[in-house]
Amino acid sequence: MGLNYLAFAIPAFFIFVYIEYKIAQNQKRTTIFKYESTVANFSIGIAERLLNLFIAASFYQLYDWVYRNYALFDISSAWYVWVLILLATDFVWYWYHRLGHEINFLWAAHIVHHQSEEFNLSAAARITTFQALFRNIFWCVLPFVGFHPTMIITILLVHGAYSFFTHTQLVGKLGWLEHVFITPSLHGVHHASDEKYLDKNYGDVFVFWDKLFGTFQTEEEPPKFGLTHPLKSYSFLWQHFHYYLEIGEAYKRANGFKAKWNALFGSPALMDQNIRPILERKFRQDKIKQQSKPRFKFYLNTQLIIVVAMLTGLTLYFNLMNITDQLAILFFIIITLINIGALLEQRKWIYYLECFRLILVLAYLFYSFNIFGLVVFPIAALIFLERTISLSKIYIKYVFAYQSIK
Repeated sequence: MGLNYLAFAIPAFFIFVYIEYKIAQNQKRTTIFKYESTVANFSIGIAERLLNLFIAASFYQLYDWVYRNYALFDISSAWYVWVLILLATDFVWYWYHRLGHEINFLWAAHIVHHQSEEFNLSAAARITTFQALFRNIFWCVLPFVGFHPTMIITILLVHGAYSFFTHTQLVGKLGWLEHVFITPSLHGVHHASDEKYLDKNYGDVFVFWDKLFGTFQTEEEPPKFGLTHPLKSYSFLWQHFHYYLEIGEAYKRANGFKAKWNALFGSPALMDQNIRPILERKFRQDKIKQQSKPRFKFYLNTQLIIVVAMLTGLTLYFNLMNITDQLAILFFIIITLINIGALLEQRKWIYYLECFRLILVLAYLFYSFNIFGLVVFPIAALIFLERTISLSKIYIKYVFAYQSIK
């Protein structure tokens, strides 16, 4: 296998987000984008694209295995079948999506997509690998029916591209198209936390399923985006795992089989809302956001550019690289994303993460040149600098600083 040209979708994504940002600026709609939220969106999307590189091939293999061993019908690849598979894919998506809102264990993976309180193209990136795994299990229905795996993968790419463009406020209502397709206005309703908009518009491309199953809602008042109980953190790790911790706490508190079952597979609407504040205090994720702007944007943006470039290169050359190089890039990017989240959160332990990241990079370089034993010297140098000039204090002084907004 050669180059993976899907890598160019990564810079294309950022180009579209930049275009949307500039249009929003020109229209003086400054509330559409918020720096910290957009960075958090990017971080989650980068992690999903990165991890999927290592497991995406298994999706096709799974579809192929189901198709070869259990397909009910031998469906052709005639032109009209493409229309049929698009409808079938959207139908499966509707039920995957709806169950993702109605079952705690599935909502834990999907909640990340709804955490952003800004609705823009960057929010489309808020997909976790957990969510990708769950929905691909649902899509096994397609090869089971008899659709060829190659057709499935192709239509899923089209499906994903369409849904990306429904995450914007710059496109208003689209007249008669609102009766056929999920438009940005209709999908904005789905991302709203207003009571009248909750659990509506699960479709990804078509509105048929929502109208058929009673979950259709047009946009009336402007939506308020995000969760009904918003997160108080931009932490990369907290955004991914907080709801799993909430489920664990609910399970621990539950008495009896039924209560424990509901903690895992019950409705998120029934989750004890006192659990999250308790866990936020326990894990120090309950900071009050100050009216301020970060001085460290250049430092953070540089890290973001580096990981995007590395992800693009890794995606393009993934099939030509050895596993050591792949894993080295994987760990560097994940650590950097955790670093970015900690920087936004002003977590002082980030200094130690920075040291670990530096040692990791040097260890990889020394390993590549067969001088791995020399990694002890940069470790010793860091210890020496900390003891002599308090390197951690210098780091915190010049990197950890929010500038107050007067």
